Amino acid sequence: MTDGGVSIFEPAPVRRAEVVVEHASSGLRSLMPDSMLERTLGLERWQWLALPLVVLTVAVLGLLAARVTEAVASRVARRTQTQTDDQLVVALRNPFRVLWFSLLGRIASPLVSLPEPVEGGVQRLLRIGLGLAFFWALVRAVSVWTESFSGSAWANARPGSRALVSLASRVATLSLMALAVLATLSELGYSVTSVLAGLGLGGLALALGAQKTLENVFGAFALAVDQPFREGDLVKVEDVVGTVETIGLRSTRIRTYERTLVTIPNGKLADLRLESFAVRDRLRLQQTLSLEFGTTATQLKAVRDGIAAALEAEPGVVKGSVAVRLVKIGESSLELDVSAYFQLGDLDAFRALREKLLLTFLENVERAGTRLAYPTRSVQLAGTGPAVEVRPPTK
Repeated sequence: MTDGGVSIFEPAPVRRAEVVVEHASSGLRSLMPDSMLERTLGLERWQWLALPLVVLTVAVLGLLAARVTEAVASRVARRTQTQTDDQLVVALRNPFRVLWFSLLGRIASPLVSLPEPVEGGVQRLLRIGLGLAFFWALVRAVSVWTESFSGSAWANARPGSRALVSLASRVATLSLMALAVLATLSELGYSVTSVLAGLGLGGLALALGAQKTLENVFGAFALAVDQPFREGDLVKVEDVVGTVETIGLRSTRIRTYERTLVTIPNGKLADLRLESFAVRDRLRLQQTLSLEFGTTATQLKAVRDGIAAALEAEPGVVKGSVAVRLVKIGESSLELDVSAYFQLGDLDAFRALREKLLLTFLENVERAGTRLAYPTRSVQLAGTGPAVEVRPPTK
C-alpha cells in the first residue's frame, strides 16, 4: 500500500541503492559504442543483452541470499529450547526467496535503464512481490504457531482449546489474504478507500444474502467456545450417533458406525440437543433376565446371588452400584433387573466386559437348574378338555 505516493514496501536503503545503480548505469552507457545504442522494438541493443543477464544474476543472488538468511536464522533457532522457531525457519524458506529476489530486482533494475513506463511497471511488480512475501511469511507463521500450539502439553491438557485455536487460525489466514489483496490493489493504483467502501456496501449485500452462511460461521465459534464436544468425541445428535471427524467454519462432520459421513450446519447444530459420550466418567450395565415361570424361589435366589457376586468381583465396578432385584412376576416369566456402574470411559472395553458378564449370567442360570423364559399362554376352550399350553414354534 502507499502513503503519499511512497510504498511501505520500499525501504529507504533500497531507494538509495537504486539511485547509486542508476548513476552507474548512466556512466556505463556513455562508454558504449553507437552500434549498441541502436533501438530495436523500443529497447537499445545493449538493453536486450543486459536484461536476461540481470534477471539470471538476480535469481542466483536471491537464492544464495535466501540460503544464507535461512542458515543464520537456523543457527539462532538451534540455540533455543523450543522447536517452533526451527519449524518457522523451514516454513519461511520460499518467502525468503521471493523477498530477496524482489529486493535485489529493485536494486538491479536501473542497470538496464528501461524506458520510464516499463521501468515503472517493473518496479511496481517488484514492490508487489515484496508485499506478497511479507504476507506469505505471516500466513506461514500463523500455520506453524497453530501446529506447535496444538501439539503442546498445555493444549493436550485442554483439548477444547485446540478447536478454538484452529478456527482463529483460519480467520487470521483469511484476514491476511484479504490484506494482501488490498495491498496489491493499492500498488496497482486503485484507491484503497474506494475499495473498502465498495467492500462495505458489498459486504452488507452479502450479509443480507448469506445469512445462513454467517449463522454457520458464528455457530462454529459458539461450539468452539462452549465446547459441547470436540473432534474425536463419540456423540449423539438427534438420531445420528458417531464420531466427530471435523468441526469446520460452516459445518461439522460426524462419522457414523456405518462409516457414512453426516454433515450438519453449525448454525443448526448449535440449537440441537447434543449428547456426548466422551465425557462419561462411568458406564452402566443394565439387563433384564426373564426366567421361566416354573423357577422356584430357591433357584431364583441362587441366580440373583450368583449374578450379584459376579458383578461385585469385577475390578472396575463402582462400589454400591450393584443391584440385582426381582422386579416383576409376569404372565410367563419372572423378571430380574440387573444394574451396575463401571469405571470405564472406553466404549470398546465396556462392550467386551458386557459380553463377558452376560455369559456369566447365563452360566448362573444353568447352574441354578432353571432356564430363560419365552412367551407362553394357556388357552381354555369352553366345553373341551383341560387347558392347552401354547408356545411359539422352536427352530
